[in-house]
Amino acid sequence: MTCSLIITTYNWKEALELVLLSVLKQTVRPTEVIIADDGSRDDTKELIKHFINTSDLNLLHSWQKDEGFRASASRNKAIAKSSGEYTILIDGDMILHKDFIKDHLNFASKNHFVQGSRILLNEDKTSDVFEKKTIEFSLFDSGLNNRKNKIKSKILTNLFSKSTKSLRGIKTCNMAFFKSDCLKVNGFNEDFIGWGREDSEFAVRLINNNILRKNIKFSAIAYHIFHRENSREMLSINDKILAESMNKKIKICSNGINNYIKDYNVS
Repeated sequence: MTCSLIITTYNWKEALELVLLSVLKQTVRPTEVIIADDGSRDDTKELIKHFINTSDLNLLHSWQKDEGFRASASRNKAIAKSSGEYTILIDGDMILHKDFIKDHLNFASKNHFVQGSRILLNEDKTSDVFEKKTIEFSLFDSGLNNRKNKIKSKILTNLFSKSTKSLRGIKTCNMAFFKSDCLKVNGFNEDFIGWGREDSEFAVRLINNNILRKNIKFSAIAYHIFHRENSREMLSINDKILAESMNKKIKICSNGINNYIKDYNVS
């Protein structure tokens, strides 16, 4: 099965470099890697050019003008450009375990989208990671929060992976789905501006189309680089959009990936 890894980023080339280095170490490579860039400066562009010229990754750069936090549009543009049957979304601050792609593909299942988990690096560990350009971690390393997620076990994954309609802990920093299912709901809702809830609302529409959530525990491991939280100033407005999709059981948004795919019709 072909697979597109979509990496969101914005003006943090130091983190993106570590993420791309971890992609190079994958035991199973994605068919393509697309950087969903929400308007970064030229230094990010130069970093991506460096990896295109010096690595064998099939790497594409999808850029949009910086007009504030527009993650939905950035992801939609990148997914529209993708060719893989399966889409894996991560953020540009997620360092991947070497079996990350392999695990996601092993646990892909029809009529499901997958929510992965993460290990949080604390601030001191993050400083050390940047200094040493660390992309591999031990269970016993200091500076790892919720380190139980570091345990890797296919048996435990099968035991704890269950279908659910829950929205708790929905995050696109480690999420995967069939591209066809994404198109079915018209991708991410671009009515969302600013941080928050666009990932949960996307999940709501998938669930309303009987595409259920499945959690991956103890596999598809990724390490989240510490950073300060984004502004919540648009959260109240975004909460209202989410609530409407939940209350009205909306299955498809009108302002989505159709903006970038020719002949795509919202039905």
